[in-house]
Amino acid sequence: MMSPGWDPVSGDLDRPREACGVFGIYARGADVARIAFFALYALQHRGQESAGIATCDGHAAYIHKGMGLVSQVFNEENLRPLRGHLAIGHNRYSTTGSSHIRNAQPYLIETMHGPLGVGHNGNLTNAATLRRKLLERGVGLMSSSDSEVITQMLAAPPPGGEPDGPDWEARIAAFMAEAEGAYSLVILTRDAVFAVRDPWGFRPLCLGELPGNGHPGYVVASESCALGTIGARYLREVRPGEIVRLDSSGVHSLQGRPPAPRAALCVFEYVYFARPDSVLEGQTIHRVRQRLGEELAREAPADADMVVGVPDSATPAAIGYARASGIPYNEGLTKNRYIGRTFIQPSDRLRRAGVYLKYNPLTANLKGKRIVLIDDSIVRGNTAGPLVRMLRESGAVEVHVRVSSPPVRHPCFMGVDMATHEELIAYRMSVEEIRQHIGADSLAYLSYEGMMRAVTAEIGEDRGHCSACFTGEYPIPLNEWWQYREQEKRSFEGIWGA
Repeated sequence: MMSPGWDPVSGDLDRPREACGVFGIYARGADVARIAFFALYALQHRGQESAGIATCDGHAAYIHKGMGLVSQVFNEENLRPLRGHLAIGHNRYSTTGSSHIRNAQPYLIETMHGPLGVGHNGNLTNAATLRRKLLERGVGLMSSSDSEVITQMLAAPPPGGEPDGPDWEARIAAFMAEAEGAYSLVILTRDAVFAVRDPWGFRPLCLGELPGNGHPGYVVASESCALGTIGARYLREVRPGEIVRLDSSGVHSLQGRPPAPRAALCVFEYVYFARPDSVLEGQTIHRVRQRLGEELAREAPADADMVVGVPDSATPAAIGYARASGIPYNEGLTKNRYIGRTFIQPSDRLRRAGVYLKYNPLTANLKGKRIVLIDDSIVRGNTAGPLVRMLRESGAVEVHVRVSSPPVRHPCFMGVDMATHEELIAYRMSVEEIRQHIGADSLAYLSYEGMMRAVTAEIGEDRGHCSACFTGEYPIPLNEWWQYREQEKRSFEGIWGA
């Protein structure tokens, strides 16, 4: 059994496991499978358990998916058969549904009107009701993932029927009318790729243009960083409740469901999930994270000689803290970026080594210094203590821990595997108890107000963000989700095995 919090894929001991990454493309004359591969590569940070690509040539669909990183799942041999000018791709971290090949995405099925493929980022909070409706209709389900529920719902004609042939927009709108929770979708049909975002806008999704020889292509991706990797130009975000169709005549948009009264983009995208070079709400993530560090320095100063960030995610906040405090920033930890990129579990001896598998100290920079250690979050509390000990063993005389987000006290149900209440250290312990637990000389978190000031500084107002993991105030009811998580998931694991 793995120790609590150990993730054999990412190697992180104390990180919320990201949402998924999705990508879609319509581009005549382009090698869409290869483009999708590199886009998924850029989105690798969002999901590291499985990867998949489905393509279509206007007649037949082709798919390859597997467990592991993008570079482990795909090669020249299995990319070559993925023909066509339409494609969708997916990186997965399990939220609902265990880590198993049957839950890998995209899902691809054959319908009366040709192939249907779906890639999903998020969680449906009424999945139990939707699953029950499908089963009552006689639809069999092969996995424990709510993403398969979405696929089967889209395979059915809309309530008004389809007298003039398949009406995918009507099918998607019918699904949106019943679905609750978080979903950013890429949908593959015979003639088009669709991008869909829930009315709250919980998970990010953006639109881009791919230059071509007289026939520009269009792409959608979870983050803008994927667009730069494939040479696409960022156009805009997909709006909450919007359906975007990419086909031979370009980009078409319609509102599948009215936007929620207040948007709810996950604020943890700014804190940790999104790649630093991505853009959300017109803001570069790296700059927002620097502002988080600047706010933290003003709220929680420390008498120290050097600021050190936990690489890589806390580096921008550490730079911001150093700038605002006047304390020099320097590297104190190096990160082995490849030690966790494997499904080979460490031995007991290596597991006990803990963070030494992932980080190594720069002793010459630390010896005799009073250190401010900046981290972006403390979730389970498995990493902070060993890091503090590592710095002390390397000669640091004091270690003051500063966290560039508020205490994480509540789990997420919108597409992020962020533990349970009992696993969250800030739910069980006070700040002082956590300080004693990790062995720091002092510990301080950024306030909720400070975090929101940093997040909204460039946009001038809070356009709406989900911060339930910090506040416990969920934008939508969750009573049914508890039932689904505890009963439906357990029953399917009983059928298929853990």
